[in-house]
Amino acid sequence: MSDAAAGASALAGIMGYKGNMAAAKSAQAVADYNAVLAENEAVLLARAKRDQEEALRKQSDRLVGTQRVMTAKSGVEMSGSPLQALADTYFSTEMDAAMIQYAGDIEQVQKQSEAALARTEGGARASALRYQAYGSLLTGASQSAQLIGN
Repeated sequence: MSDAAAGASALAGIMGYKGNMAAAKSAQAVADYNAVLAENEAVLLARAKRDQEEALRKQSDRLVGTQRVMTAKSGVEMSGSPLQALADTYFSTEMDAAMIQYAGDIEQVQKQSEAALARTEGGARASALRYQAYGSLLTGASQSAQLIGN
């Protein structure tokens, strides 16, 4: 009877080991997948910011064109207040573009950090599960040895 119990105990330890090792592998795979998702999202966010900046510049170009046409239509030369209005439009556009770029940089850093954190957390979970796997083996072996000794 104790041989059967010892065998069952050893088998339970092996099964626990295999289960925990599979869970460790799965935890690492999930972490890697989440990291790749964050990295892909970073690429999409960068493209969106680039498109947003491009749309801003096109809109600004249209505004400058309208300002020039209105100034020319009025017969006023492009100096003084009309020229200042164009300069204000230009500087405002550049400031808005810089803010878009800055926001994009912040989003990129956040997504890179998210990817690194996912990998780190996954590695820690996988490591903990591997330790549990080794513990299962040791527990099974210990219980087996005790049953055989009795």
